[in-house]
Amino acid sequence: MKNKFLALGAISGFFCIAFGAFAAHGLAKILDAQALSWIDTGLKYQMFHTLALLALGLFQIANSSQHPPACRAKAFDLIGGSWVLGIGCFSGSLYALAFGASKAMVWITPVGGVLFLVGWAVLAYLSMGKSR
Repeated sequence: MKNKFLALGAISGFFCIAFGAFAAHGLAKILDAQALSWIDTGLKYQMFHTLALLALGLFQIANSSQHPPACRAKAFDLIGGSWVLGIGCFSGSLYALAFGASKAMVWITPVGGVLFLVGWAVLAYLSMGKSR
């Protein structure tokens, strides 16, 4: 894959729009307010992190002529990977709850939130580091 975070961001963005439209037009008639609220929250967090993934992917393209140190490339993988897994755990668990999954899924949601935080913390750390 030429740029995995750009590709994953594009796929996630497509899903957000498609699922959001389906939720608004098809699910509003069959799900209760709590379930629709979980879907809405999941979509919001997914879209925020989709945009962040797209920015990360575009940043990598803009800097592709330079060869970043291996530690920076690994940090980018950690940032993007945390966000992708965070989307799966946080948003995915909320979607599953909305469709009637076991209430045990509520334990997965905060794991996704922590993964989001890990990605942002690594980005902050990387951004404050020395220029090379």
